Parts: sequence; structure tokens; C-alpha cells
Amino acid sequence: MDVNKTVEILLVEDSDQDAELALRALKKNNISNKITRLRDGEEALDFLFGRGEFEGRSVHNIPRVVLLDLKMPKVDGLEVLKAIRENEITEKLPVVMLTSSKEERDLVHSYELGANSYIVKPVEFESFTKSVRDIGFYWMILNELP
Repeated sequence: MDVNKTVEILLVEDSDQDAELALRALKKNNISNKITRLRDGEEALDFLFGRGEFEGRSVHNIPRVVLLDLKMPKVDGLEVLKAIRENEITEKLPVVMLTSSKEERDLVHSYELGANSYIVKPVEFESFTKSVRDIGFYWMILNELP
């Protein structure tokens, strides 16, 4: 991976199946050609802060939006969100929690840590595809960043 390529959407998802569906939905609807998928929270933090395998990546080259799974190995989505909000370079980066968790405490904690949106992944393929398309459309086309 070219560590300094422009990334518009950072998809952090440990499920290969969910990631593949999300990537297909985004690409099929021409939302973005510049998508990077990472498999866990530790990899996401390394990417965002130019550490580990992403050392040398410009930390100022931040994505337009992060689609962040909540329950992941190594470092969970809430820890990633907290780190994003604590860093002055990434603190305003839009983060959408895209998760299968319907637990009230996960929802509340996500917003307390500064999530911009919390979306429960639909189970049905068509609903999931539509949700991802709508997320991409809003955050990539409609939303204005500071």
C-alpha cells in the first residue's frame, strides 16, 4: 500500500463479509474510488497516526470520513474513536460507527466520545447495501468539512 495515497473513506471492519459488502456498495454507487479497508483498531490507529507499517505516511493526509466497527480485536472502535478525538489533527474527522451492536450503552458511549453518527448494520443484504450507499452519499457528497 502506498502510505501517502489519498484516502477519502477509511473503512475499519474486522468482518471480511461486511467489509466486502460495504466496499461493493460504495463502488457500485460511485461514492468514492479512494477507499482503504483496515481490519482492526490497532491498524487504524497506526494508519491515522503514521506508525508501524504506515510509518512515513503523512498524518495530515486524513480521510474525509471513517466508517468504524465497534467490536474488533486488539483495539475496539471506542478506543479508536477516543484516540481520534484526543488528537488535534484528527479531532474533527467525521467518524460513523457502523456496528451490529444495538446495546444502549454502546450507542451512548459512542456519542459521549464524539461519534458523528451511529448506525446499526442491517442484516439483509439489500438493506445493508442501501445503508452504506446512503452513508457514503451523505458524508462524501452532502457534508461540508471544516
